[in-house]
Amino acid sequence: MPALMVQGAGSNVGKSLLVAGLCRAARLRGLSVAPFKPQNMSNNAAVTADGGEIGRAQALQALACGLDPIVDMNPVLLKPESEVGAQVVVQGKRVATVKAREYSALKPSLMAPVLDSFNRLRAAHDLVIVEGAGSPAEVNLRAGDIANMGFARAAGVPVLLVGDIDRGGVIAQIIGTQAVLEAGDAAMIAGFLINKFRGDVSLFDDGYRLIEARTGWRGFGVVPFFTEAASLPAEDALDLPKGRGAGAYRIACLALSRIANFDDLDPLAQEPGVSLQMIGAGQPIPGDTDLVILPGSKSTRGDLAYLRAQDWDVDIAAHVRRGGHVLGICGGYQMLGKVVRDPEGIEGPAGETLGLGLLDLETVMTSDKRLTRTEAQHVQSGARMRGYEIHIGQTDGPARALPFARIAGAPEGAVSPDGRIMGSYLHGMFAEDGFRAAFLEGRGAVSSGLTYGDAVEGVLDRLAAHLEQCVDITGLLGLAR
Repeated sequence: MPALMVQGAGSNVGKSLLVAGLCRAARLRGLSVAPFKPQNMSNNAAVTADGGEIGRAQALQALACGLDPIVDMNPVLLKPESEVGAQVVVQGKRVATVKAREYSALKPSLMAPVLDSFNRLRAAHDLVIVEGAGSPAEVNLRAGDIANMGFARAAGVPVLLVGDIDRGGVIAQIIGTQAVLEAGDAAMIAGFLINKFRGDVSLFDDGYRLIEARTGWRGFGVVPFFTEAASLPAEDALDLPKGRGAGAYRIACLALSRIANFDDLDPLAQEPGVSLQMIGAGQPIPGDTDLVILPGSKSTRGDLAYLRAQDWDVDIAAHVRRGGHVLGICGGYQMLGKVVRDPEGIEGPAGETLGLGLLDLETVMTSDKRLTRTEAQHVQSGARMRGYEIHIGQTDGPARALPFARIAGAPEGAVSPDGRIMGSYLHGMFAEDGFRAAFLEGRGAVSSGLTYGDAVEGVLDRLAAHLEQCVDITGLLGLAR
């Protein structure tokens, strides 16, 4: 069955969003289409229907295709745990934690499972749209490559090269990519696309023709900046806006150094009654904050140290004294306890780190990783919750006598006796409209009645229509083979 690969002339050129839009456009044309990314690096992951984990971008792309995400859509996922090391997830399951040089040696062995997953998707659908990682211009990483040209050539998939005009230098991005590629790799590129244009597109006509003349590649369009992209779940923490909304209920979320699964925040950010601010390094938590969120983290002990280095522990203590609320999700929940122990050195050097001591709990890191989709009931409001768990570590202690939620009658999470400190392992809880409304209203905030799932579907439809207007999608579909 046909396939097409979208690669970037640089990182963060908008590949993930374009693939999502092309997937929805192909689906609206009546095709059975699936997304695929051979290798992704992200701490924002989704739990799949078949019990594994993949990058959040591929889960959004699956939604664009009308599919439930499965591990074959992202067979290799790298989850950074430090500046030099990452957890390696293959076909949904953690297989190792390695340093960058060790991964270079491991990469060639991963092409087999990558092609295995790709071939299963290709056999099941009319079209597979593949997303590259980073850029093929990083030719120093070409040996053993499974993410860009290494995959394209192994699978025989033509490539569309995307340049980002918003950051400037797009002509050099694309022509320069051709200049550094080995001839066989350059031959895989069948055309280019210009993304994130602001203003009068005709002003770039000469530049567009210059790229075509210099490269011999066909241009498939210039995509104007899609402002609604901010309403879709982001995969890269660098894409998180500093603040969203201007509602009266003020939420501050700590931008931890290893923040994970931060799309938990997206439904809250869409609420008109909410003002959501990401608190970055060196910034204090504003004194007028109503709710502080400690998000998920890929390194709980490391981010506890990072939190203290920003003096956020002092700010949180002051916030609690003023009567403020705190919610910890997953790693953030672990931080709320008295101590986090890692006797086996799973997250780093073996040892233990004092928590914030806001809940009478202790966490012990274990090698077993919990990956599951979950339905629960919020204890305070009785509202139904749906979410997923994706964590290592077991948390227990007297505070669990007052659970945040119940799963099949069993306690989940913990709440302080005054109800102001809350912790839970459930990611994705705020995407459930009834629970989100009950949670906000239970804290004096105004809920809008937003149907979050419908809002995301609407943005995907408008993204597809946006691309239909400016991209030769018929030509791209004809290019796929």
